[in-house]
Amino acid sequence: MESQVRGGTRWKRFAVVMVPSVAATAAIGVALAQGALAASFSVSGQSFKVRADKLVGDGFSQYGAIDNGYTLDGKKTAHPVAVSAFKHAEITNLCQSVVTPNVPFFGSVSLILKAGGAGHDAVQADRIYIDVADLQADAVFDNIDIGVAAKDADKGPGMKGGGEQANPYGFAQQADKATLTDVKQTAWATTAGTFKLSGLHMSLSTDGAECF
Repeated sequence: MESQVRGGTRWKRFAVVMVPSVAATAAIGVALAQGALAASFSVSGQSFKVRADKLVGDGFSQYGAIDNGYTLDGKKTAHPVAVSAFKHAEITNLCQSVVTPNVPFFGSVSLILKAGGAGHDAVQADRIYIDVADLQADAVFDNIDIGVAAKDADKGPGMKGGGEQANPYGFAQQADKATLTDVKQTAWATTAGTFKLSGLHMSLSTDGAECF
């Protein structure tokens, strides 16, 4: 069975993925308000942007969670995210950027990382988890299951663990394979068991440049 998600607008292109994620995040928020979940997974005070021509992932699952962290001035904060997990992923023409504002003498400083571009192998990642705040892509899912409990999603690498704030009984979805093209996403964290970046190039700039 193959499920396709295509369309001309951002909403149509990713509705199948984001609608369950919003529902899952809402459920997590209720659990947090009731003191049902422990908090220990922390992220930095900055989100980052990722662009890729194509991401092909085997063993896909997705569920809602809360990332806790700090703002750049040290205040505690929390971010609802949709955790996208893959047993294995290959990423073509990867670009990742983060902008740090108000750096003395320089203003905004951009850190840009690129890998897997023309003339190089695709970026390879195993047991990769991406804590996504916003995502645009054309997506195709093979043999998708929508509406499973997060703890029962067995096609992917399992829940991240490590004390993340995710309800194991909350809404999740999974697929044997996910193919995303023209990917643009904003995320709070990425973790992987292994991450192989062919043709890695890292650069700094003071012109506020980002991947998109």
